Amino acid sequence: MNIQINNSSDDPIYLQIKNQIKVQIISGDLKVGEQLPSIRFLAKELRISMLTAKRAYDELELDGFINSVQGKGNFVAAQNKELIREEYLKKIEEKLQEIVELSEIAKITNDELVQMLKSYVEGKYE
Repeated sequence: MNIQINNSSDDPIYLQIKNQIKVQIISGDLKVGEQLPSIRFLAKELRISMLTAKRAYDELELDGFINSVQGKGNFVAAQNKELIREEYLKKIEEKLQEIVELSEIAKITNDELVQMLKSYVEGKYE
C-alpha cells in the first residue's frame, strides 16, 4: 500500500489517507480480503498521530470499503462496483452543477462549456 501525504494540500491528512486507500481498492491494487497495515504501523510509517490513522480507517469502514475484525485488523471489503460508480456519478453531478452556476455568472455559453470540457479531457486546456 502506497500513501503519500501532501502537507500543502487543503484536504486534512485523514481524508488524504482515506481517498488514497479508496482509489487503491477501486483500482484493484488492494484486493478483497487483503489486510491493511495496523493503525499503529500506518501512523508510524506516515509520521502522523494514531487518531488520524484511526479516523481514516473508521471512515473507510463506514463507507463500506474495509471491515474491521476485533483483534485481527482491518481488511478490504468486497465492493459493489455499481454502488461505487453511483457514488462517483453523484459527486460529478454536484461538481457539474457548480460549474453550470459559475458559467452562468460569467456568461459562458453551453457550447463554450462543452468545448472547455473536451479540451480539458484531451489535455489541451490550460
